[in-house]
Amino acid sequence: MKNPYNVVFNDETIQKIFGFEDAESEPIDRLKQYYFKKETFDRVMTDLPIRLLVGHKGTGKSALIKVAISEERDKGNLPILIKPDDIAELGKSDENFLLRIRQWKYGLMKIIGAKVFSELGVYNDSLAGKLTQFGIKLVSFISESVLSMRESVDLMPAQLALIDNFLKAKKIVVYIDDLDRGWEGKKDDVNRISALLNSIRDMANENPGLYFKVALRSDVYFLVRTSDESTDKIESSVVWFRWSNQEILVMLIKKILTFFGEKADESILMQTPQIHICYNLDTVFDKKFAGGGKWANVNMYRILMSLTRKRPRDIVKLCTLAARQAFYDNSNLIRTKHLESIFDEYSQGRIQDTINEYKSELPLIEKLLFGMKPSKKSKTTSDGFIFSTIELNQKLNNIMSQNNFQFANGRTVTAKDLAQFLFKINFITARKELDDGQIQRKYFQENRYLSSSFVDFGYDWEIHPAFRWALQPDSIEDIFNKLSISAD
Repeated sequence: MKNPYNVVFNDETIQKIFGFEDAESEPIDRLKQYYFKKETFDRVMTDLPIRLLVGHKGTGKSALIKVAISEERDKGNLPILIKPDDIAELGKSDENFLLRIRQWKYGLMKIIGAKVFSELGVYNDSLAGKLTQFGIKLVSFISESVLSMRESVDLMPAQLALIDNFLKAKKIVVYIDDLDRGWEGKKDDVNRISALLNSIRDMANENPGLYFKVALRSDVYFLVRTSDESTDKIESSVVWFRWSNQEILVMLIKKILTFFGEKADESILMQTPQIHICYNLDTVFDKKFAGGGKWANVNMYRILMSLTRKRPRDIVKLCTLAARQAFYDNSNLIRTKHLESIFDEYSQGRIQDTINEYKSELPLIEKLLFGMKPSKKSKTTSDGFIFSTIELNQKLNNIMSQNNFQFANGRTVTAKDLAQFLFKINFITARKELDDGQIQRKYFQENRYLSSSFVDFGYDWEIHPAFRWALQPDSIEDIFNKLSISAD
């Protein structure tokens, strides 16, 4: 590699290595260098009328859409991106659900048509005015309009090529992202998104060649899905966005290798055990974690993977914070002390992220999360972050006795409901100790039925390591002594 151990971790270099927290800020060429497509990418890109990409905040939904749009354009296709500003006024003004769906349909028709005409270089007010005519078939209308205007409008060669490709394929792919911006989880918010989903289903059915790819946060989808029975018709179009630690490690390795100008074959990396590919991190990190307790002399990659909640944004945040400490320390490697110095900040951030993401569903979520802090008795007698199912219910019943919890939709809250909620938001994970003493952690998105009261799967429950410093800031050393690192 080129000058592998002479990295200066200034802000520019940190972003070039680890990437931006939000895909919108990432230069597309750099994003495509290290992007790890997964099978999710192919499922979203498939030629089906509707693909609904659902995932937790920070799983990379916007990054996937950004790469997908770039690849569509490289092929000469016509992708259209609709952002919140484009649809800020749609579906808000009418209490009648059917009228709200109609507002969405007419509004989307106008926005999509205008964007397509602008991309092709043939937009004019006359065409725009016809886009909301009753019964219009959008793809056919655009094709006929473009064909009739092709010779009469002065177009650039690139626009002519785009028009030719469009007339051959007669295909418009509409990407809708960031719908959760301003989301509060109120009944009106739920109805608005539900009306949108119904409208795109109608539009896709009525307009062959019109495809929708919509990104939704998992909590938003959950509230819409459980509040509107009509959304069962779109459930088959849902693509869940999940990550394994192996995939996140491979993406991190790809970022580092491509930063140094090296090639990275993700298929080979995915098939190779983590212990045999972790050397690729050595240009940026110490090989071993030199901390105490159960963390002593552990390979650095296992520390990183244990602290991420299977969300790519977590690894970006963790590495970025640690790299800044390395810069302040004038170090060209991220060492144990740099990670140790940011664990509390990282943990506080993940707590705040979780509160912001899910308070629309459970308004008193902050009281619930901090109520899970270990008691003085549990800190001295056991690991206060690990529970059997019975102990977890006892803990939650105690928290409920001090707070009046209620979900935003008015549903009554039980201890089991709170346990399932904590599992769903990745605050707790299912935990099992393997025969070799390593710890296997499972997440809600991997098996949604582990929290069922009807079957004992043999798992205990554990507050995710990413939250522990925020819940126990007065006993940092105790975390190292009791917290087991995740198995590969």
